[in-house]
Amino acid sequence: MNILFFLKPKGDIIYIYDHFTLRQALEKMKCHGYSAIPVIDKDGSYAGTLSEGDLLWAMLTHDAYDSHAREQLFVRNILSGRQNEPVNVNAAIEDLLLMAMNQNFIPVTDDRGLFIGIVTRRDILQFFYDKSHYVSSAMSK
Repeated sequence: MNILFFLKPKGDIIYIYDHFTLRQALEKMKCHGYSAIPVIDKDGSYAGTLSEGDLLWAMLTHDAYDSHAREQLFVRNILSGRQNEPVNVNAAIEDLLLMAMNQNFIPVTDDRGLFIGIVTRRDILQFFYDKSHYVSSAMSK
């Protein structure tokens, strides 16, 4: 099954730009209660995923304990090497199960590499639960 059935479009989710400051990223994540958030560049391409851990390490590494110091660091400079790999919009939901074991969401890009949204771990697990439940109930009949 194509992941478009499960896609949460870019317009319906929260994301940040790579030119945002550490302070802006912290505020956005705190406001929405996220532990990780997609990051895109000014052209709309997926740049990575910023996690709480990335923010913590950036604050510790750069002594960014006050608002002024957090204004001097930019998201593009603190993204870690460990990223949520994006998938192409033409991927099948079955291809995402292993990815979902290690991340809360899977970023989705179009054929030009532009970020178009996410598929959540919850939706992936629900699909496989429903699929297995349907098979189990069909076998019991």
